[in-house]
Amino acid sequence: MTKRNKIIYWIATVWLSLGMLSTGIVQLIRMQEEVDMIAHLGYPAYILTILGIWKILGVIAVLIPKFPILKEWAYAGFFFVMSGAVFSHAANGSDAKEFFGPVLLIVLTAVSWYLRPAGRTLNYQK
Repeated sequence: MTKRNKIIYWIATVWLSLGMLSTGIVQLIRMQEEVDMIAHLGYPAYILTILGIWKILGVIAVLIPKFPILKEWAYAGFFFVMSGAVFSHAANGSDAKEFFGPVLLIVLTAVSWYLRPAGRTLNYQK
C-alpha cells in the first residue's frame, strides 16, 4: 500500500467513524430532531435504538485490528443503512439537503473499504 493510499484510507475511515458514531449516539439518545425525521420517513421510533447500536458496534469493528470478516459485515451494514436512508428520503420527498449526510457516508464507506490495508482484508495471509 502506498503512503498516499494509507493517508486517504485513514482520513476516510476516521471521518466515516465520526459520522457513524455521532449519528449512532444521536439515535440512541433519541434526539427530538431524529425522532421527528424517522417518523416523517414512516418508521417506528424503536428503530433508532437498533440503528444506533449497530452503528456504534460497526465503528468498533472497523477500527480495531484484525477480525476481517467482522469488518466486512460492518462495511456492508454501513452501506445498507445509508443506502436505505437515501431511498427512504427519496420515497418520502425529502429536501435535497437530507441526502448529503447519507451519500457522504456511502462514499466514505466505499473509499475506506477499497483502500483498507492488507491486514484488514479477508485475503490476508500471515
